[in-house]
Amino acid sequence: MAIAVGSVLAVALFVPYVARQYRRRGELGIGNAVLAVSGLVYSLALVAYVLLPLPQVGPDFCAVHGTSGPQWTPFGFLADMREEAVGTGIAATLRNPALTQVLLNVGLFVPLGMFVRYMFRRGVLATTAIGVGVSLLIETTQGTGIWFLYPCAYRLFDVDDLIANGAGALLGALAAPVLRAVPGQRLDADPGQPRPVTRARRLLAAVCDLLSHQLTGALVAAFANVCLLAAHGELVSGTRGPAELPGYAAVNAVAPFVSWFLLAVVVPLVGQAPSLGQRVVLLRATTSDGQVPGPGQRLLRSLFGVGGYVLLSQLGSMETVLPALGLLSVFSFFFGLTSLVVLLTTAGRRGLSYALTGLRMVDSRVVDRAAVLS
Repeated sequence: MAIAVGSVLAVALFVPYVARQYRRRGELGIGNAVLAVSGLVYSLALVAYVLLPLPQVGPDFCAVHGTSGPQWTPFGFLADMREEAVGTGIAATLRNPALTQVLLNVGLFVPLGMFVRYMFRRGVLATTAIGVGVSLLIETTQGTGIWFLYPCAYRLFDVDDLIANGAGALLGALAAPVLRAVPGQRLDADPGQPRPVTRARRLLAAVCDLLSHQLTGALVAAFANVCLLAAHGELVSGTRGPAELPGYAAVNAVAPFVSWFLLAVVVPLVGQAPSLGQRVVLLRATTSDGQVPGPGQRLLRSLFGVGGYVLLSQLGSMETVLPALGLLSVFSFFFGLTSLVVLLTTAGRRGLSYALTGLRMVDSRVVDRAAVLS
């Protein structure tokens, strides 16, 4: 569950994360991105550990799922170990279920200690305190039946879990320097210093553009569906879903084009960068003599780039309305493939859209510095 939800959130947060990294570090840093995604999935795993699986509530819920109450005795697991001991020796002790549970609770919070200390620059004591605080929140959530959403607690509040989780956070804080070994974190230059316009950076801008179109289209469609429900009085009654209402097909057919207009037309016209993705990775278009291109040139660059590809794809998806539009899907595929090949092979990483419009792409920090010096 954590991996599935984390993957969705990673996609949704990818563009703002890249923008933040470029403004904070001057570049993306693959190692930092790997650690960020790992931390996100781990955080979701903790939430899943607290909440899932959710039992169904029935008349005998407390009789079936209810606990005997909180366990307040520190190191009470030692008595449990004596009761559950089978055999003697180190191997038998390590197989003891009571000890296994404690060790797993220690291990569960080792990543938290590592992430908090390394990624948020906290000291060992502060990291351990945060680990204990998170553990207390988890135990309280479990001990109150998810804050009284359930008629009784179906998981045990155990003070030994607080001790084990705190110990895990402490061990993680001490082991945090190990995360320095993850490659792709070192900065090669000051964040404000311009970087080369590489093919990888151009591709990253294109990925940000494509994701922005998808996510903005989904948000526009969601907003349109809410408006549709409100117009038919279904927000309160909830007797029908959006798909059951008249106008649903038209609203959801128009929503992607509204998103396309905002990103492929409005964004190039109101700023110096021809696309949102290029703004995210601090790229900017200039004319051959280094001047800022006019709105018309920026708009054409957008239409010859991701904006044109998205438009062709969206029109091609409407072949159910007009079968002839299906040919545009094929054309969009070859248009995208040609753009990729030209990007990888042209000098200066200009790509198809820049070659057709006669523009150049530079790091926006070059333009900003030139403006300050002038």
